[in-house]
Amino acid sequence: MINYQRELDGILETINDSKLLLHACCAPCSSYCLEYLSGYFDIYVYFYNPNITERNEYNVRKEELIRFINNYPFNKKVYYIDGEYEPDKFFSMAKGLETCKEGGERCHKCYELRMRSAAQKALELNCDYFCTTLTISPLKNSQVINQIGFNIEKEYGVRWLPSDFKKKNGFKRSIELSSEYGLYRQNYCGCVYSK
Repeated sequence: MINYQRELDGILETINDSKLLLHACCAPCSSYCLEYLSGYFDIYVYFYNPNITERNEYNVRKEELIRFINNYPFNKKVYYIDGEYEPDKFFSMAKGLETCKEGGERCHKCYELRMRSAAQKALELNCDYFCTTLTISPLKNSQVINQIGFNIEKEYGVRWLPSDFKKKNGFKRSIELSSEYGLYRQNYCGCVYSK
């Protein structure tokens, strides 16, 4: 098994004046990732989550992320980018996979859907790297997420920044930051199947 946190640490030692496109699923997961990575990159935070099937839930998560970005004292520049709300794309991708177990093939395809959009946006913005906050969750397989990222890197030519943000107490720190900033902390990924 690859230690993606160690790989990330090695890359961060070489970073100088680079731009990162960070796919963000929500404010709590983003909090630690942004705190950590803003020491190294100017970051474009890309909120693209067609898996969130209830519009009100989607809006709450988006507003909380914007609020956190506007209130945290980052070391470098952090910009918010609003992705399209496209639940039809999620349902189209999930067709035939509705009964998959949580963390299985449907989830893997959902990660890819969001990460592919992030890579496209990274190219558009001329970012040096793209990444996702998804690896902070203890419920998500960072080995799978990183493999998807490297596959997309080969396809699009924008570098994938490997990560396992749950390491180094990242998940614990995200809980602390959520409490400190009073962030809405949901208990499911957002899709109707996990709910």
